Amino acid sequence: MAGGAQQPSRGRGSIVGINVTPMVDVVLVLLVIMMVSAQYIVSQSIRVELPRAANSDEGGGSPMSVTITRDRGLHFNQRAVSEAALIDALRGAVAGDRDVSLVVSADQNVNHGTVMHVVDLARGVGITKFAINVERAE
Repeated sequence: MAGGAQQPSRGRGSIVGINVTPMVDVVLVLLVIMMVSAQYIVSQSIRVELPRAANSDEGGGSPMSVTITRDRGLHFNQRAVSEAALIDALRGAVAGDRDVSLVVSADQNVNHGTVMHVVDLARGVGITKFAINVERAE
């Protein structure tokens, strides 16, 4: 080996640089998977401030429901009501439980303004947790 170049022995040479290309590839693949799955999850439902789960031993009450029919009729918990009766029922529910939630279901032919009017009525009596019910498209 006289006059020849020394060859470094394996395991004793220092690492001069780290190749980050494979790590960047993996991170980009994970990012794409996350973006695609997040879009799929969001497209299944429309959420408006859903209620949180309580960590108690007591069974929580089911959320109240308001249904708006095609002819703009109102139903509170499956019972037909007028707008004034709906307001009174919502006030009574809030008086009994400040942490009440409301699920609004509307016929697809009902305009957005009508749905927002019902949400506004509920907000006016102190309800802050809403969910808008939709049917999953297949």
